[in-house]
Amino acid sequence: MSHQCHPTSLPAPCVVSTGILVNKCDMKRLLQDLAWVRYSHYLDGEVKTQGEGWIVEVFDDEQQATLVVNQSLYLNLHSFDYLALKQAEAGKTYFELVQDNRVLRLEVAENPHANPFNPKAVPESTLEEMVTQVLSARWDVHLDDDENFNF
Repeated sequence: MSHQCHPTSLPAPCVVSTGILVNKCDMKRLLQDLAWVRYSHYLDGEVKTQGEGWIVEVFDDEQQATLVVNQSLYLNLHSFDYLALKQAEAGKTYFELVQDNRVLRLEVAENPHANPFNPKAVPESTLEEMVTQVLSARWDVHLDDDENFNF
């Protein structure tokens, strides 16, 4: 008796601390939880820009750019070929989004401005987007409820 449903299929990858991800869904799932990061932008192996910021959005779209501006990172996975997970000497994992000769390195950082009781700990644009989505969803529910009543 065989317990394999699909004997020719390979198991899904298992990446622990280091490795390469090419699946955009895996990349998105990993990056969207990082929150506040320290980033370094390399071009041809040379550091061009460094800073810290919030990962505001992670998406995959052919038409939009990856944007890193004013401590906000909007990461378009379509801008990169793969995500490399590497370990620093201290054993902490960092992330490198790679596309040809360009690398965007992300390291989890402690936000010096973060205060759990401070409403500004989350960027204003993110809060606005969240409120808009909640209100829109609530409005849709009310419209759906109204359609069920035929007066």
